[in-house]
Amino acid sequence: MFNAKLNVQKPQNEPILSYAPGNPETKALKDALAELKSTEIEIPLIIGGKEIRTGNFGECRPPHEHSHLLAKYHKAGEKEVKIAIDAALEARKEWAEMPWEARLSVFLKAAELLAGPYRYKLNAATMLAQSKNPFQTEIDSACELIDFHRFNPYYAMQIYDEQPDSTRGVWNYCEYRPLEGFVFAVTPFNFTSIAGNLPTAPAMMGNVVLWKPASSAVFSAYFLMKMWQEAGLPDGVINFIPGPGSKVGPNVMLDPNLAGIHFTGSTATFQNMWRTIGENIGNYKTYPRIVGETGGKDFVFVHESADADEVATAIVRGAFEYQGQKCSAASRAYIPKNRWNEIREKILAQMKTMKMGTVEDFSNFINAVIDRPAFNSIAGYIDYAKESPDAEIIVGGKYDDSEGYFMEPTISIAKKPDFKTMGEEIFGPVITIYIYDENEYEKALELCDRTSPYALTGSIFGRDRTAINKAVIALRNSAGNFYINDKPTGAVVGQQPFGGSRASGTNDKAGSKTNLMRWVSTRTIKETFVSPKNYRYPFLG
Repeated sequence: MFNAKLNVQKPQNEPILSYAPGNPETKALKDALAELKSTEIEIPLIIGGKEIRTGNFGECRPPHEHSHLLAKYHKAGEKEVKIAIDAALEARKEWAEMPWEARLSVFLKAAELLAGPYRYKLNAATMLAQSKNPFQTEIDSACELIDFHRFNPYYAMQIYDEQPDSTRGVWNYCEYRPLEGFVFAVTPFNFTSIAGNLPTAPAMMGNVVLWKPASSAVFSAYFLMKMWQEAGLPDGVINFIPGPGSKVGPNVMLDPNLAGIHFTGSTATFQNMWRTIGENIGNYKTYPRIVGETGGKDFVFVHESADADEVATAIVRGAFEYQGQKCSAASRAYIPKNRWNEIREKILAQMKTMKMGTVEDFSNFINAVIDRPAFNSIAGYIDYAKESPDAEIIVGGKYDDSEGYFMEPTISIAKKPDFKTMGEEIFGPVITIYIYDENEYEKALELCDRTSPYALTGSIFGRDRTAINKAVIALRNSAGNFYINDKPTGAVVGQQPFGGSRASGTNDKAGSKTNLMRWVSTRTIKETFVSPKNYRYPFLG
């Protein structure tokens, strides 16, 4: 770039706006909601910086008001995927050679755009298209994505700074090359911040990306793409190709230039992608990097020494914020029998005050689930619990899709620790509780560890430090993010790097150097200043 060694200052986490009644940000957000809702837009593909219209449309509708049309979007197919691959590989020629300082400046600028002029627009888009209340949106599409765009450049600089030792007469150094080919980023509906991080983390390290956002989140994803373009992202570095997974995925996955996958979504989809790579491993120019986060069956475990108010709040927030549609949402709980009645009353008292409805009414804590397939799936689990002699629903259990996909926050009690809803991911506002004998604490910990195939997040509540320590050890492999006396959601970039193992993913920790290292291929260079001129060593005499 020029003969100066630049430094990315260590960031501070973006402050969270409260959107309390009467605050200026509250009015600004409501104005943005009204503006976006009043205008129907058409969303093109963006490939090589150009807008492409296929005429094959999908629709963006608010889950809480599915009669309203926010936008129509053009879907990518086999032809557009090929164009996007060619555009990405062409852009790679300059992007991979661009100085790291110049690349990172694009995303540092994007962070400032998001903290300023894009904040309310992107928050409003997320609220409308993904049915999030203002606080859940603020911590997601504003604060967390701002943090990703500030902390990742800082971590990238640290990676580039890590160099090997050299001895006299020799200079050793490492070049952290981008992967040879393109990265396929597949992003979910539930976090706009994840949708923003998965394509940009590889791009910061010099990679080019094909980005397929979730069909139910194309609306907010489009504004992300426009923001990056405004920040100076060169054409073709990230290519925006919304469309059905059945049309986009197979055409991307079989291309010999596939160098990596950055994925968040279902375990079944991720396993299928991994299987496809394995079956075609001889066709790729390089072994593709596979990075994925695939869900969880996250737990709240309670020791008899726990504070009842803290447990009740953790369960209510952990299970029902954003309608339980978080990979980290509390979906099962283990509570000792001698504390259950007290904790139950405190949970029910809090839930009586909850309101459910549109995101435009800021007094609503609960909004709609994302779409009809999700609604039907969650309803199936609720009905299963209603009809089973091995479960009892103590609150909620009702649902209605006449205006939006609304489901009451639901708590069921499982009479058996291996009941279906204790082990399977539901991804909705449903938590199942198992009441265990307080004298069998360690046995219950072992049950928690083996009941579910997932290992993303979990928490332990208690005041007895010996009991907490037993949980930390017993549940060591049960969660990649573990919380002590806190709900199992709400990881913050720079504070709690996020990811899990087992069926929950590759645990490459979004928001850390660990993740960014997956997007580079290191070349070690040794430079000898005075080279030997004869093969003979001293031992030869």
